[in-house]
Amino acid sequence: MIELDVLRVFCGPNGGGGNPLGVVRDGAAVPDAAGRAALASELGFSETVFLDDEARGTVDIHTPSSRLPFAGHPLVGLAWLLRSLGRPPRTLRPPAGAVEVDFERDLTWVRGRAAWVPARTTRRHASAAEVDALPAPPPGEGWLYAWAWQDETAGVVRARAFPRRGDAIAEDEATGAAAMLLTHELGRPLDIRQGAGSQILTRVHPDGSIAVGGRVRRRTP
Repeated sequence: MIELDVLRVFCGPNGGGGNPLGVVRDGAAVPDAAGRAALASELGFSETVFLDDEARGTVDIHTPSSRLPFAGHPLVGLAWLLRSLGRPPRTLRPPAGAVEVDFERDLTWVRGRAAWVPARTTRRHASAAEVDALPAPPPGEGWLYAWAWQDETAGVVRARAFPRRGDAIAEDEATGAAAMLLTHELGRPLDIRQGAGSQILTRVHPDGSIAVGGRVRRRTP
C-alpha cells in the first residue's frame, strides 16, 4: 500500500488556487525509477515527490513524463507537510543540490539557484490581458513561461506556464522553478500571480541564490 498526501502549493492569499502535488513520504514503498515514473504518470499531477531519506532530506521529483533535478513546487509542498507533522526540515536535497528551507508565518520558502532550472523559455507580453488570452498551450515547442507586468513598480507579475512536453499537463498552475528563473533574469524580488489563482513570492539573496515561497493547503476530495 502506497500512502499518498495530496497538497495544493502556491495558494493565493484567500487560500484558493495552488498547484496539486503528490507526496510519497515513504520513498521505499516505490523503490525503482520505473515504478515512480508509472505512479507519477498515473496520478497526473504536475509533479510527484518521493521522500527517500527524511534525516538527510533526500528527495526524487517526477513529472508525468520525466524526472527533474530541481523544482520549487514539490519542495515547498514537502517542506510544509513535514512541518505540519512536527518535523520541519532545514534542508532538502533533490539531485541538483542542497536546498535551504525557511518558514515565515503561513509562508514556506526554499532557496536554490537559477542554474538548476531545466531549460525553458521566458517570454514577455505587453499586458496581463495578453497573457490571459493565450490558448493552452500556445503553438510551438518547448517549455514556455509567458509573463507580463501587472504592476512593475510593485514587482507584480502575471504569468502562465506551458510545459509543452507531450504529456497531459497542458498548463502548469504554479511553477517555482520558472519563477526562480524569471527572478534571476529580472534581478529583483517578484510577486507572481500565476494560473487560475496562485501566488508565488520570490527573493534575491546577495550570493546569487533565489528563494521562492508560498502558501500550501491539503487538497480536499
